Amino acid sequence: MTSISVAQSRGSFYLALLVAFHVLIIIASNYLVQLPIDLFGFHSTWGAFSFPFIFLATDLTVRLIGKSEARRVIMRAMIPALIVSYIVSVLFHEGRFNGVSALVEFNTFVFRIAFASFAAYVLGQLLDVQVFDRMRRGYVQWWIAPAASSVFGQALDTAAFFSIAFWQSSNPFMAEHWGEIAVVDYVIKLAVSLLLFVPMYGVALSAFIRAMKRRDALSAVA
Repeated sequence: MTSISVAQSRGSFYLALLVAFHVLIIIASNYLVQLPIDLFGFHSTWGAFSFPFIFLATDLTVRLIGKSEARRVIMRAMIPALIVSYIVSVLFHEGRFNGVSALVEFNTFVFRIAFASFAAYVLGQLLDVQVFDRMRRGYVQWWIAPAASSVFGQALDTAAFFSIAFWQSSNPFMAEHWGEIAVVDYVIKLAVSLLLFVPMYGVALSAFIRAMKRRDALSAVA
C-alpha cells in the first residue's frame, strides 16, 4: 500500500471532514468517560470504546495526505473540541440533562475533564502521527505502523487524561480509582484498536486507494 496524492480541493474537503470527525469523537468521549462500567470486576468507562476512532482517522490521514496535514487537523480540532466538550459535558453531566441554566455557573470539575481531554488529545495524537509516519517508512507490512502508533499514542493519551482529570479529584470515586480505571481503559482501547480498528484501517485504506485510482482513471479518459 502506497501513499496517494489528492487534489488540493479534495484535500481541503477531507481536512474539514476530519476536523469535524475529531471534534465529534472528543465530545462523545468526554461525555462517555463520565459513565463508569464494570468489566470482569475492573472499573472502566464507556469512553474507552469511542476514542480509538480518532487514532484510526489520524493514521488514515497520515497515510493518504501526509504528516503535516494530519498535524493541521489536530491543531484545528483542539480548541473547538475543548470549548464544545465543556458545554456538552456541563449540559449532560453524569449522564443526565441538566438544562441550559447549568451553563451559567462555571463547573470546575467538568472543565478539568475538558482540559485533560484537550492536553491528552494533543500529546497523544502528535505522538501517534510521529510514530506512524516513522514506522510506515521503515516497514513494508501495512499493519505495523497503525499497531505501533496505537500502542504508544494511546498510552500517552490515557496517562495524560486520567492524571490531569482525576488526580485528587473532587469526585471521590474517580479520585480513588483513576489509576485502576486508566490501566483498564488503556487495555480496552488497545484491544479494540488492535483487534478491530487496525483491520478497519486496512479495509478503509484499500477502499480509499481504489476509489482514488478509479477517479484518476476517469479524469485521464475525460
